[in-house]
Amino acid sequence: MPRFLLPLVLLLCPVIACATPVSSALPGAELRGEATLRFFELPLYQARLYTPGGKALDWQEDLALELTYLRRLTEAELVTSTLREFSRTGVSLPVKGQLEQCYDDVGKGDRYLAVSNGPDEVLFWRNDRRMCALSHPRIKYRFMAIFLGDNTRSPAFTRKLRGP
Repeated sequence: MPRFLLPLVLLLCPVIACATPVSSALPGAELRGEATLRFFELPLYQARLYTPGGKALDWQEDLALELTYLRRLTEAELVTSTLREFSRTGVSLPVKGQLEQCYDDVGKGDRYLAVSNGPDEVLFWRNDRRMCALSHPRIKYRFMAIFLGDNTRSPAFTRKLRGP
């Protein structure tokens, strides 16, 4: 590749979906929306939603959600908060052991990517390394609805994440 093209390729990388877990796990996915979740004005994470072709969220289609953490959280905090959100939204799920396999402690800049694989499985990557698969009936909706559903903790965050 000629040297003068490298800066152009690097600039276009986000637009053309350079090889990342998103593009390999969900071919044709494009960024739909992004938002930062705050807790008492402290930013917790930056979220990005990827959908096929960047189209509006369709629960019948696979999707990807990437969280980039802006502060330190332990594995236990991640597991507990996920289980709490399942309960808050009305579905207590027996997936604690699976979540413990999926999550590790995170620090500023660490990324988790969750990619649905049909309605009953969500695949997880941490900093581009495949971690696990979370399997349970309707787990795609139940997990992703924590961030994208109609009953989230922050409707403004969800609207922004779902995109225009």
